Parts: sequence; structure tokens; C-alpha cells
Amino acid sequence: QVQLVESGGGLVQAGGSLRVSCAASGGTFSRYTMGWFRQAPGKEREFVAAIRWSDSLTYYVDSVKGRFTISRDNAKTTVYLQMNSLKPEDTAVYYCAADRDLPNYSSGYYSRANSYDYWGQGTQVTVSS
Repeated sequence: QVQLVESGGGLVQAGGSLRVSCAASGGTFSRYTMGWFRQAPGKEREFVAAIRWSDSLTYYVDSVKGRFTISRDNAKTTVYLQMNSLKPEDTAVYYCAADRDLPNYSSGYYSRANSYDYWGQGTQVTVSS
């Protein structure tokens, strides 16, 4: 069974930076596409970023492009989300997720929560104004 554990969340001022991590155990991490989602209070879970395992192609929601960077270290079985120029609207619980299936090239596939098989418990990120 794959387990995902997020860490690195916290409180940061607007304009600041934070890096959240997701450590995976079990399974074959190098063959999982990894994604980050977030959920703010009273809102639905929202796709943030993903990195495909086969070619490290990355995907981002428009609102974080140019500010957030997703990366992975297969040797450490960890995926990262570097968040720069943070805004109060980035405040949310951030979840990582893993998709164990073969690479998918359909538009929007990795932005859908139901494309993923495993989820972490989340880490809180709060951006103060």
C-alpha cells in the first residue's frame, strides 16, 4: 500500500516563499505521476500542479504558473512544490496525490482528482496579508 506524507506547511507573509514536500513509501514511486491539490475552507478541492513520471512533463493551474514549481526526486521518493510570491488566496490545505497508471496524454487528465489512486493527509499553508 502506498502512503503519502506531506510536510513543510506553515504560516508565511504575502510575497514570501514556502516549499512543501510529499514523501512516498510503498509501491514504485518512479512510475507514479504525482500531483498537488489544495482545498480552501468552504471551497472544492482544486488542482495545483502535476509531474508525469514518464517524461517529467509538468502541469499547472493558471493561477500558480510562474510562481509555483513542482519537482520530484525519485531517489528520495519525494515530490516537492516550491511556492514563491505567495498570495493570501493561496491559503489552503495542500494535498499530494499519486497516479499509478500508465502515462496519460489526454487534455486535463491530471487536473482531475479522480485520476489519482493515493492521497496524503494534507499540510496547511496560510498566507497572511
